[in-house]
Amino acid sequence: MKWFVAFMALVIGVIMPDRLHAQNQKFAFVDSDYILTNIPEYNDAQEELNTLSAKWEEEIKKVFTRVEEMYKEYQTEAVLLPQDLKKKKEEEILKKEKEAKDLQMKYFGPAGDLFKKREELVKPIQEKVYNAIQEIAETRNYAFIFDKATGATMLYASPKLDISDEVLDEIGTVMQTVRREDRKKN
Repeated sequence: MKWFVAFMALVIGVIMPDRLHAQNQKFAFVDSDYILTNIPEYNDAQEELNTLSAKWEEEIKKVFTRVEEMYKEYQTEAVLLPQDLKKKKEEEILKKEKEAKDLQMKYFGPAGDLFKKREELVKPIQEKVYNAIQEIAETRNYAFIFDKATGATMLYASPKLDISDEVLDEIGTVMQTVRREDRKKN
């Protein structure tokens, strides 16, 4: 019986400090949308991406419009065309349509120009935000920092736990951010 009591004391001694430690862990959250909208460089990058996207969409639209025109021309002429000319026109239309779809993939595909440009412009900013969050977490001994903007279910978050402004202040040491008094809460 004594060995059982000694064993239980040992188990409790090993398990309980971990539980006490887990209960004392600090949590916080950030709003990455709020943080990013208060970084002028990010807003400039988004504006550049939107401009490029609109330009490329217009370019693609023109090619698809040309495909439609070619198809309408083909439909009006098809009755009068010999079979070999019909086939040639159909191939031209399909070729132009493929060109439009290829252009669409080139600009907007998973490894397209827009993705690459976003990586070039936005990723360095996101890395600075992440580094600032990590620095604050390590300095203030936070075990977890959640992002309420990512769509993770957060039913309630006390504003006292929001460290978004501290993250912006930390980022402000390496890049320009909006002054604290000029920031707009979402």
